[in-house]
Amino acid sequence: MSASTPEEARARITALREQIDEHNHRYYVLDEPILADGEYDALLHELQALEAAHPELVTPGSPTQRVGAAPAEGFGKVVHGQPMLSLENAFDDGELREFDRRVRERLGAASVTYIGEPKLDGLSLSIRYEHRLLVQAGTRGDGRVGEDITNNVRTVRSVPLRLRGESVPEHLEVRGEVVIRRRDFEALNTARLERGERPFANPRNAAAGSVRQLDPKVAAQRPLTLFAFGVGECSISLGETHWQVLEQLGAWGFLVNREVRRLDGVEACLNYYRELRERRDSLDYEIDGVVFKVDDLRLREVLGYTARSPRWAIASKLPAREATTRVRRILPSVGRTGTITPVAELEPVEVGGVRVGRATLHNLDEVRRKDVREGDTVMVRRAGDVIPEIVSVIPEARPQRAEPWEMPGHCPACGAEVIRPDGEVDYRCIGSLQCPAQLSESIRHFASRRALDIEGLGDKVAEQLVDTGLVRELADVFTLDKEQLLGLEGFAEVAATNLLKAIEARRRVPLHRLLYAIGIPGVGADTARLLAAQLGDLDFIRRAHPVLFALVPGIGRTMGEEIRAFFADARNVGGLDRLLEFIEIEGEEGVAPEYAAGVAAAAIIRELGLPKVGPKRAAELAAKIQRLDELPELPVQRLPVAGTEGERLCDALRQHKADLRAMDELLLAKNLHWTSDRSRARIRGAEQATTPLAGKTFVLTGSLERLTRDEAKTRIEALGGKVTGSVSSKTDYVVAGAAAGSKRDRAEQLGVTILDESAFHELLGEE
Repeated sequence: MSASTPEEARARITALREQIDEHNHRYYVLDEPILADGEYDALLHELQALEAAHPELVTPGSPTQRVGAAPAEGFGKVVHGQPMLSLENAFDDGELREFDRRVRERLGAASVTYIGEPKLDGLSLSIRYEHRLLVQAGTRGDGRVGEDITNNVRTVRSVPLRLRGESVPEHLEVRGEVVIRRRDFEALNTARLERGERPFANPRNAAAGSVRQLDPKVAAQRPLTLFAFGVGECSISLGETHWQVLEQLGAWGFLVNREVRRLDGVEACLNYYRELRERRDSLDYEIDGVVFKVDDLRLREVLGYTARSPRWAIASKLPAREATTRVRRILPSVGRTGTITPVAELEPVEVGGVRVGRATLHNLDEVRRKDVREGDTVMVRRAGDVIPEIVSVIPEARPQRAEPWEMPGHCPACGAEVIRPDGEVDYRCIGSLQCPAQLSESIRHFASRRALDIEGLGDKVAEQLVDTGLVRELADVFTLDKEQLLGLEGFAEVAATNLLKAIEARRRVPLHRLLYAIGIPGVGADTARLLAAQLGDLDFIRRAHPVLFALVPGIGRTMGEEIRAFFADARNVGGLDRLLEFIEIEGEEGVAPEYAAGVAAAAIIRELGLPKVGPKRAAELAAKIQRLDELPELPVQRLPVAGTEGERLCDALRQHKADLRAMDELLLAKNLHWTSDRSRARIRGAEQATTPLAGKTFVLTGSLERLTRDEAKTRIEALGGKVTGSVSSKTDYVVAGAAAGSKRDRAEQLGVTILDESAFHELLGEE
């Protein structure tokens, strides 16, 4: 919209500012955006253009003024209207109860109502408003005088430049804590690493450093968030309780922490503290304690202040997350997939309420970036159940002869060569499951709670099974007997019997547990559950092209590449086939309808990443074919683009020829008609109905002499049949070769027809 006169420009600028302020408030404070990013950018761009044409109309409260002013040579001073005092600390339940006793005695009250709020681990600020507009912001400093950081605070999107709502005081001083949320912190550090910059040690340091930048344009690029928690000077009364003050701050446009609670009595305070302590790692920001404040403002005046802190508030501290200790040595630890992780062995220290003796260093690049050496004094940090990590080194405490740590050339567990694959940051042992460390970790993972959940098969037992040679691959777990177990350290009759019972109980497992247990890189328990729910067919998962995984919500192409690479390794496939001789997949009924409904030729074509092919052109290409493998044969004249672009598209399609044929064969074998043309679907259905094995379900077990397992599957599917991994009442045939396992027994129990190899070939129509 254009404004031809100054009056029209003024009216439009006012309207734009109101709209943008409203959308900023919804996005950064309420977390309820109602405008697309592109539409928001258009509004801001129009406002910037109007203000550039009418500079006399620019005001400090305009949304365009968040970009940052010119760099300062230093910070000025801010004198706080009311001192920003420290809080008394409580380090256990007894000290909090003692605080409550003192409060009640001074007030002569039987019980007191408190406000409980998370003690955010950020930087405290004071922001002054005059006649609704932000005029000054300062750090806490010594409590009375802080640094003037007004230009930096203007860049924080959750800080209103102009107060909203009604009953706004002429003079107002708002107190709050500026932080960087965890999700924003991770993105910030990722971006810094990509630019070759040093990542921040923790969110608090990042937030404090960002706010105290001399160049506000740098602060404007940092994802800062301010939570308002109170007021200092104010020209009007804001209510009788602190709860009312917080409600008023929210009405004026500030972000108030949603975890704030009104609590009656000290026991409610203790329960709230314990709740936040348990939920500490699920919060989207770092906290180092819980603050309790008397809610009634009149009672606060009665209680008053000491020289350093208010008598009406206290901070119950959470266990510290960081501590200082010394690195005894750095050890290369071999993981389940062969990754070599440097681990620092520490002088034990208390961190977050836990005795810590080891800390991860992630990889060699991380060791070099932090320059951690044996003998160094370091800062160690622990968060939740995650293994502690070294945050930083204290260089002045380094021993004189401390040398940089180097990755060993050979695996410390098996002696195999250690390599660093192209494009990766991790070093790997190439010993695979021949490496005892990798095999032990694989067994431990296989038996873990979210995998097969084999009780009694933990770290020490896994190590013994590998060291004694009883288990050389995962399938060997199901061949263990009591006599073998009794020969292991710590195993008596009862322990051996219980472990064997636990193993026996896992001969039938859900598909999602098996997918997680076999250790596909990148496939965690939740991803495995998603794969099983959306696909429901192990054979499909083993054979699918990454493009087909891209059609599964929550999986995507990258994960598909990982899965494809895992099943391209003959050792993984062989190990899984041997494992399937001993276990059955519970409830595997073929590809789920939810996935089948979403398979369309246009979607597959779009996921190929062809040049100049978006949704519209993908749909046009799909309309020209009956099978995916017809795409590479299309002449350039039939393509939706002509000239040079058409030639490039032809070349790209030919490069995908083998992949398209493989996808088409797999989809048809699984009865997934990707075409949206109903007539074609009916034709295909009629064709398949005439095949000898149409609609029949097979399970393969044991070893066949004339065919491999994959060859047998191909023959069955070519004749219209389906192969699954487990025997159920819906199974038509079980093909039992030599050394057939429990699947044959299961078939006998259910009355399923069992075919030997000769009968199987006869059914196939072969002599």
